[in-house]
Amino acid sequence: MSKEQGHKVVAQNRKARHDYLISDTWEAGLVLTGTEVKSLRAGRASLVDGFAEVENGEVWLLGVHIPEYVAGTWTNHTPRRKRKLLLNRLEIDRIDAKVSEKGFTLVPLSLYFKDGRAKVEIGLGKGKKTYDKRQSLAARDARRETERELGRRGKGMRVKGMG
Repeated sequence: MSKEQGHKVVAQNRKARHDYLISDTWEAGLVLTGTEVKSLRAGRASLVDGFAEVENGEVWLLGVHIPEYVAGTWTNHTPRRKRKLLLNRLEIDRIDAKVSEKGFTLVPLSLYFKDGRAKVEIGLGKGKKTYDKRQSLAARDARRETERELGRRGKGMRVKGMG
């Protein structure tokens, strides 16, 4: 059997970057059961309600939904069980120090396979206020509009507001 190569994304948490200001990111391995891996290989997972926390010197992933494997039997897993993340001691200590600060939380950003192994990218996030969200949306819309105008100019089309 040949070893898997490459990067295959299973799930992404797009809303995390909208709701949180992500300052640091880490890649962590996951401790999974066989049916969880099979379900992930089928491309089924949801990171929407997921978060991570440090407990007794270990990092745990909670709230991530990996549905039961369709062809599984009585050995199937619980969809929202607590899953251990595999990180170095130095990384765990750094994460613990930062999460203990007020307002910081660990959020899963993406779940993927890297060279055949399940990995999760977690980010240290600080919750955005509603006005921050509005500002980032306005900035994104303005950037899109300027790119659109530059594209029109490059094609020799008429630009709004100019004769």
